Amino acid sequence: MMTQQLEGKVVLVTGAARRVGAAIARRLHASGASLMLHYHNAEREVMALQAELHAARADSAGLVRANLLDSAGLPEIVRNTIARFERLDILVNNASSFFPTPVGEITDASWEDLMGTNVRAPLFLSQAAAPHLRKSHGAVINITDIHADRPLKNYVVYSVAKAALVGLTKSLARELGPEVRVNGVAPGPVLWPEDGSFDDIARQRVISHTLLKRAGEPEDIARAVHFFAAESPYVTGQILAVDGGRSINI
Repeated sequence: MMTQQLEGKVVLVTGAARRVGAAIARRLHASGASLMLHYHNAEREVMALQAELHAARADSAGLVRANLLDSAGLPEIVRNTIARFERLDILVNNASSFFPTPVGEITDASWEDLMGTNVRAPLFLSQAAAPHLRKSHGAVINITDIHADRPLKNYVVYSVAKAALVGLTKSLARELGPEVRVNGVAPGPVLWPEDGSFDDIARQRVISHTLLKRAGEPEDIARAVHFFAAESPYVTGQILAVDGGRSINI
């Protein structure tokens, strides 16, 4: 059993239904937090996760459905969280689009999608959440990427978007301090895209550049998020790479 370091705290996690988002939700819930689980299309998965969390602790997880590309609807996500739990302590900007955009094939639609989910949504959610986070002396945790610093071949817009998210993380740390801490977690190879864009050879090539010679697990990212949420009261404006050492060996 984890210690209840987040007991009484309320956490909003975007993209919480599956994969890394679900691992983050489970980890913070196990530490005592109540959760607002944001999702877009993964209704079956998020309802199953909510049922799992309620079985562990009754009435401890709410659901909010929203398209993060709809900027006008982003403040409503925060309002729904406050209406459900009457407070907000931690915002985890996890949701992200990820697909290739090689030069020559970049479109306005791909720019809007990748920049919208990875930069614009975290910005406007943080802005909407800021008054509540200031009141609770809370935190924002952004899921960035090691490719913010070392761009991924053929993923021009994604790499630019994550670089912007790193800049946003540091800028918000200045803007929202001293009441609110803002940090980021930069994953390396943890889960592979589900579109088959990384075959076995490509995966082994990526893993070969990690110093630990293996891929990580979603729980590795969740542990880092928990650290920023519950164990780092004197840390803000920082990006923690959780990548098996890949970012220093590419």
